[in-house]
Amino acid sequence: MERILICETPKKIGDKVRLAGWVNAIRDHGKITFLDLRDRSGIVQCVGKDLEKVSSESVVEIIGSIAERPEKLINQNLKTGKVEVQIEELKIISKSAELPFDIGTEDLNLELPTLLDFRSLTLRHPKIKAIFKVQEVVIDSFRRALQAKDFFEFQAPSIISSAPEGGAEIFEVDYFGHKTYLAQSPQLYKSLLVSIFERVFSVNKVFRAEPSVTTRHLTEVVSLDAEFGFIEDYLEVKEMAEYTIKFVLDQVAEKCAKELEMWGATIPKVSKSIPIIKLREAQEIIYKRTGRDCRKEKDLAPEDEREICKWSLEEKGSDLVFVSHYPTKARPFYTYPDPEDPEFNQGFDLIGRGTEWMTGGRRIHDYQTLMEHVKEWGITPKNIELYLQAYKYGMPPLGGFAFGAERITMHILGLKNVREASLFPRDMERVDFRFSQTEEDSSK
Repeated sequence: MERILICETPKKIGDKVRLAGWVNAIRDHGKITFLDLRDRSGIVQCVGKDLEKVSSESVVEIIGSIAERPEKLINQNLKTGKVEVQIEELKIISKSAELPFDIGTEDLNLELPTLLDFRSLTLRHPKIKAIFKVQEVVIDSFRRALQAKDFFEFQAPSIISSAPEGGAEIFEVDYFGHKTYLAQSPQLYKSLLVSIFERVFSVNKVFRAEPSVTTRHLTEVVSLDAEFGFIEDYLEVKEMAEYTIKFVLDQVAEKCAKELEMWGATIPKVSKSIPIIKLREAQEIIYKRTGRDCRKEKDLAPEDEREICKWSLEEKGSDLVFVSHYPTKARPFYTYPDPEDPEFNQGFDLIGRGTEWMTGGRRIHDYQTLMEHVKEWGITPKNIELYLQAYKYGMPPLGGFAFGAERITMHILGLKNVREASLFPRDMERVDFRFSQTEEDSSK
């Protein structure tokens, strides 16, 4: 008999079927046992007499008949709530050890370290799985949004020969006796490829050696990057970024209603056109609203990001707001300076619900100007020769944007920590397990 999925059971009333999955919960009433069976498609109640003792999370196979439940026993919370499986045969395929905690509850009220230490178990919980259903839709809709605009997908290398974006936040790799690095972003490769494909995007792992354990930082993230050429100005980049993020949010709203409900989450309110203001304008607004003087700072502090989002929602009806024109020296060497005020550049951040969601802007396309910036930023041209080569032989005006899949997922669902939005998070304290645990185990 061929196995069917649990979601098919409501259409099989009166039929004998074969199911297989995990024991989600057990309710023993003496000779009669109620067992909730779970597979990738859902959960169904099974009932049987004198069953072999089985533990939660064991993998079992059940053969039985599908029956309608009495009306007063219908479970409205389950798609299969109108039926149950009357067990005729139960076979234990893989017995589970005693669980360290109950995962059959509506919520997993666990501390974050426990949630991550038992990842192979906690990921089975419907609410935790829901996080990654949302993330899957975020990544898929990012891809589809750009494919619809004739963008070409590529995969950038993770091992690079130099650290062109500067800073100490980069991992060194011993590569057959040569010093190489893990890529902080695919920026240089996606810009190079604009000279070939015009419009490109990638879904890539990137790495940041940030010695930080804040709720917003990971050392390995999924970066969603886009770059395109023949732009008129930075506002054209803003418009493409806006189109993309709106498409992503619309798709999450359409495809993840159940997952959003599980987390009590709502999609951010977005106006017809997301407002864009310059950094100094944003800082002036913050000063007038709060009296906090940040008007000479190079960036917005977290409290400033929260305040400008409040202003955006109150004044513009949007949870999201673009902030542009950061100090040129505070951004990477390739960011395009504003011709009218070169002290500031045509880069931007998208701020949403009080924190940064996305970064982007226009890039320098002129070879001589780019070389001047390379030297001014203290970068050795030889180290980025492949990248510069594309500009030497003709590069159109270009720009692009990027955002992290984990951080966007975190903000959509209102998670407290970005680690919750990573299947297997990496930070300075953990690679699968906490270093303190593995070091303790190895010393025994």
